[in-house]
Amino acid sequence: MAASTAAGKQRIPKVAKVKNKAPAEVQITAEQLLREAKERELELLPPPPQQKITDEEELNDYKLRKRKTFEDNIRKNRTVISNWIKYAQWEESLKEIQRARSIYERALDVDYRNITLWLKYAEMEMKNRQVNHARNIWDRAITTLPRVNQFWYKYTYMEEMLGNIAGARQVFERWMEWQPEEQAWHSYINFELRYKEVDRARTIYERFVLVHPDVKNWIKYARFEEKHAYFAHARKVYERAVEFFGDEHMDEHLYVAFAKFEENQKEFERVRVIYKYALDRISKQDAQELFKNYTIFEKKFGDRRGIEDIIVSKRRFQYEEEVKANPHNYDAWFDYLRLVESDAEAEAVREVYERAIANVPPIQEKRHWKRYIYLWINYALYEELEAKFTFAKMWILYAQFEIRQKNLSLARRALGTSIGKCPKNKLFKVYIELELQLREFDRCRKLYEKFLEFGPENCTSWIKFAELETILGDIDRARAIYELAISQPRLDMPEVLWKSYIDFEIEQEETERTRNLYRRLLQRTQHVKVWISFAQFELSSGKEGSLAKCRQIYEEANKTMRNCEEKEERLMLLESWRSFEEEFGTASDKERVDKLMPEKVKKRRKVQTDDGSDAGWEEYFDYIFPEDAANQPNLKLLAMAKLWKKQQQEKEDAEHHPDEDVDEKRQHLSKAL
Repeated sequence: MAASTAAGKQRIPKVAKVKNKAPAEVQITAEQLLREAKERELELLPPPPQQKITDEEELNDYKLRKRKTFEDNIRKNRTVISNWIKYAQWEESLKEIQRARSIYERALDVDYRNITLWLKYAEMEMKNRQVNHARNIWDRAITTLPRVNQFWYKYTYMEEMLGNIAGARQVFERWMEWQPEEQAWHSYINFELRYKEVDRARTIYERFVLVHPDVKNWIKYARFEEKHAYFAHARKVYERAVEFFGDEHMDEHLYVAFAKFEENQKEFERVRVIYKYALDRISKQDAQELFKNYTIFEKKFGDRRGIEDIIVSKRRFQYEEEVKANPHNYDAWFDYLRLVESDAEAEAVREVYERAIANVPPIQEKRHWKRYIYLWINYALYEELEAKFTFAKMWILYAQFEIRQKNLSLARRALGTSIGKCPKNKLFKVYIELELQLREFDRCRKLYEKFLEFGPENCTSWIKFAELETILGDIDRARAIYELAISQPRLDMPEVLWKSYIDFEIEQEETERTRNLYRRLLQRTQHVKVWISFAQFELSSGKEGSLAKCRQIYEEANKTMRNCEEKEERLMLLESWRSFEEEFGTASDKERVDKLMPEKVKKRRKVQTDDGSDAGWEEYFDYIFPEDAANQPNLKLLAMAKLWKKQQQEKEDAEHHPDEDVDEKRQHLSKAL
């Protein structure tokens, strides 16, 4: 074993030792090695010889060999789509469009989810001006893979380039049914704006903000309206957005954008209201940008009082954060209450007091209750000294306490005393509600009489009183109450009262009384909604001649409103009339109303600030009715100028197209005249 070990040791070669470890004088780089290997490459393949095809037989032979090569490649691996595309493109280069289609169709059978395959197929058809084939492919593509946005973009772009605007719009509508991403909606909107279809774009925005209800999208919608000078629409969009997100999902960016819009419209009081509304409802850490913009606004347009309000708002935010962090920090509540008492209204002060006293000390220790009891003392002092100690809530709570103790007479006495000492709407409502629950209707009548003596302008009280009599079945008494109500010299909501009276007579099926009520109301106001409601009533009466009476009211309203300054109201009336004629009238009736419709024109007018200085020009839309156009010679001149321009344009077209039928052009000109 020792001998074998010795032999093994002898077979191991010795590692040569490098004696000279100094670097060589000439260094060889890797780049040099690669260059020398390239230069010494001996096995260079010569390029394939160029083949010249001289007759049809050689061409067919070449095609056969090439097709066999492509088919072999496909047979080896059917899933490699690049082989199919190369094959189809080669056939396309030979103008063999039908063969190329066949190859693409075979490829789609293999992998119909391949996006590149559909794109190459459709591009081939478009390149060869096969429009209907291309449409067919795009339709199949968007039906098979509706979530691939590239197909929709290409399809709509092709239709728009072909001038098929209606077809492009139809494709967009099909796309929107899938509720795609935001960019797709913007593409549709921009498409409509390219063709000046502002109303269609507005409709798309309405759907867009419901599918993607983000704050930024509502802001884009409002800015779209502002850009096209529809300022009332823009304000309504902002208001809807505020209502849509509510207090739970408030975002400062929405209110900043709303405030800047109002600032651009010079509505500075609206701006302040928006900022204050948002600051009262958004937490401080989420309203940094809001504070910053509010401060900048007050420095630009506000006075000393406005800047002080900002400082107070910041301090209010600080106190809110403190009391949220520790609701039992009564010192923070005292500081907060001193701040709101010095600046806020009585209702806001009461709200803070109610929140403060709701935080009862958690343990029965005097040191905690000693601070807490002063909240009640300060609350009572505030009501006595500042709010003049009315305390309707205290009277109500006392009456409810007596009811829980089953002392009904004492509860009635407390409420009666409160009405005698400090009559308030809330006290009357609670007292009446109590008697209603007890089914003491005679007492309710007496209370309503006292209530209306206290506040005869309160339309809600009149309506509730009349509704009570209606429920009790005393129709004549209810009608007398309504008559007494509408005869009052001052009412807070007269339109609500009249509507309730009219609805009451309609429910009683008193058609003639209702008609007389409408006539009496029209003697007081000529508002368009009253006329439309009157016409709708006659239409819905269902009696003989209702259509004629409805049409007669529309005609009377149109004559009455000819001298109305609010042209939008008259337009609203005519649109309602046209809708009526479209549904119930003849073609001549509809044509008659169409002749009364105004023309919408864009005008400019000077804008002046509050101090009387000029603030530039603004564009607005005006409505010109047919009788207005007949009375204004300038409008006649404008119409003649438009007609002359149209004649000149037709003359130029005739010079460019001499073969066009001259008689047909004369016929068009006579129609225009």
